Amino acid sequence: MNATTDDSLRAALPRISERIGSIAESATLAVDAKAKALKAAGRPVIGFGAGEPDFATPDYIVEAAIDAARQPRFHRYSPAGGLPELKQAIAEKTLRDSGYAVEPAQVLVTNGGKQAVYESFATLLDPGDEVLVPTPFWTTYPEAIRLAGGVPVEVFAGPEQGYLVTVDQLEEALTPRTKVLLFVSPSNPTGAVYTADAVREIGEWAAARGLWVVTDEIYEHLTYDDVPFTSIATAAPSLGDKVVILNGVAKTYAMTGWRVGWMIGPEDLVRAATNLQSHATSNVSNVPQMAALAAVSGPLTAVDEMKVAFDRRRRAMVAGLNAIDGVECPTPHGAFYAYADVRGLLGRSFDGVRPGSSAELAALILEKAEVAVVPGEAFGPSGYLRLSYALGDEDLATGVARLQEFLGSTR
Repeated sequence: MNATTDDSLRAALPRISERIGSIAESATLAVDAKAKALKAAGRPVIGFGAGEPDFATPDYIVEAAIDAARQPRFHRYSPAGGLPELKQAIAEKTLRDSGYAVEPAQVLVTNGGKQAVYESFATLLDPGDEVLVPTPFWTTYPEAIRLAGGVPVEVFAGPEQGYLVTVDQLEEALTPRTKVLLFVSPSNPTGAVYTADAVREIGEWAAARGLWVVTDEIYEHLTYDDVPFTSIATAAPSLGDKVVILNGVAKTYAMTGWRVGWMIGPEDLVRAATNLQSHATSNVSNVPQMAALAAVSGPLTAVDEMKVAFDRRRRAMVAGLNAIDGVECPTPHGAFYAYADVRGLLGRSFDGVRPGSSAELAALILEKAEVAVVPGEAFGPSGYLRLSYALGDEDLATGVARLQEFLGSTR
């Protein structure tokens, strides 16, 4: 083979790897970016897209960061797995909030919750391993699974069952290649919260089948109507060490931009994930780590105050959406999202356009009503819209009023 032939073969190689080229863009961030771009262009867009509290990070957390920034020891590299004092605090916080006892060696501090998600699956999965993914799902989960060579297996639960999957559904989806069950309660995108009995039943089923459970608990403090949060790690002790807890400071403490998350698991798994992180990013920035230390070690007073506002907005949004003919929105009991069933709107004419999918409907709503929502296709089947109520009361009321006006008759 001559050099010309070699050059021709190289020229035919794809510019982007198949692995990365196959990843879907984060739909929630894409919607948020488009809304912000339209705002910058002068359009009064109301954004229900991003799951980002509108509150400032509590002052005592900011002061901890300022103090850390002045200390030269935090200007240097630190252990790839996290500052020892933060890992200790996370272990203590996990016992306090979940009743689950872990050692600091079982904690890996990550650059936000997304890195914890990716590194957990990258460490657990080999090519072809299957992960049961209750659906609707957060848009990042299946992409992280695919990046790790795994296969996401969707298990859909619709609004008629409160967006909560059952053991029977999980059993039906089980195959010899199933290795992991992903469990999320409270849920993004639906706000659904499993009862303690349901959590225990699902956990015991997973243990009996020899599955790992990866549980995302980042919304643990955001539940309403006296519905308690239940950690599957505590509810199903029969899981033993085959459970991985994902968490972070972003949602609870209004710290989305600080980028501090963590994973908790058995020491051998955490050690392997730490090795991966040592080559990928090394340590999380030290100043945000010290801010996170103040957050997880401090009181939940500010969190409780934010939750009062979220609860008020939750009720207003659900009532406003359910007033629209063709929209059905179950009341969420956790997180800060409403997941509306809009199948009754598809095929109707809006400004002469008949959307055939929730993606088309969301695009139309953004263009005509200047309201940004995320279509169900980002989280599973078409026919749904996710709306975050983690924004100001006035903007929420304006946005819901625009939806009611644009989408037509109200009940």
